[in-house]
Amino acid sequence: MNTYSVKAGEIEQNWVIVDANGKVLGRLASEVASILKGKHKPTYSTHADCGDHVVIVNAEKVRVTGKKAEIKRYYRHTGYPGGLRSESYEQMMQKTPEKILEKAIWGMLPHNRLGRKMYKKLRVYAGDSHPHEAQKPEKVELG
Repeated sequence: MNTYSVKAGEIEQNWVIVDANGKVLGRLASEVASILKGKHKPTYSTHADCGDHVVIVNAEKVRVTGKKAEIKRYYRHTGYPGGLRSESYEQMMQKTPEKILEKAIWGMLPHNRLGRKMYKKLRVYAGDSHPHEAQKPEKVELG
């Protein structure tokens, strides 16, 4: 008996809508990363992009536990000497709430060509409307 390995032509990618309203940031991010990887499918393979497209709505209503709202910081570097910049969770939530979920999910994906391909299938929106009705996404309740 041979081990089954999925081929590129056999992969079927669906569209999934996830509502982030009231969900905890890390738990939501790990479940979405699992869907992007395709681990929820019986045909999952580590070498292939088997995952689904994910649309996250209500990113502005995601929550964190404990004192993370006051303590958590997001860092980036401009590329110049002394160019380390940081923003608090509260500032980031007011300015771009989508980036918070995107950064959390990116941290849970593989950091290689395959991970970048998976990450391109993620769409995050702050409000409850999105322009992907034509793809007929199915609504999934996580957690």
